[in-house]
Order: sequence, then C-alpha cells, then structure tokens
Amino acid sequence: MPIRRIPEGSIYDPNRVLDAIIGKLRLKNDAALSRVLEVAPPVISKIRHNTLPIGATILLRMHEVSDYSIRELRALMVRAGSESDAGTAAA
Repeated sequence: MPIRRIPEGSIYDPNRVLDAIIGKLRLKNDAALSRVLEVAPPVISKIRHNTLPIGATILLRMHEVSDYSIRELRALMVRAGSESDAGTAAA
C-alpha cells in the first residue's frame, strides 16, 4: 500500500486539527484535550510544535472522541499553501 503524502502545494498544519477538536468538544485548552485523548500534555505540545507527527493511534483516538471521520481529520491536518508560505517555510 502506498504511503499517502501531503498534496502538492499544501502545508502540514497540525494546529488546525487540534483546534477543531477543541472547538467541537468545547474544551478549554490543550490540557483538557490531552485528558480527553488520554495522552500526556507534552504529546499535544510536541504535535503543536511539529516535533511529533500525528500518528495512527492518536488519529484513531481523535476520531473516537470527536466523531470527525478519519478523512475529515486528515483534511484538517493540511492547509493550502502559497508561494510566499513555501518561501517562508524554507527559510
């Protein structure tokens, strides 16, 4: 099975999916999100700072607690990029 890549011209942005779940569940902050997802708070921090990718296990847990489909969660992980974003990311 081929590995799915981020679509051309898109930028990985895990904050979008974390913020969407926080909003949908009406949570107060990342600490509350970590409790709901049953992970340690540093895991959420590492995901937010792009030092830890959203793996399959946490993606499934996000699906279970939020009722977002896996497809919706994956779509939330990326945002459309522009030339200026690509230049900024490379710098």
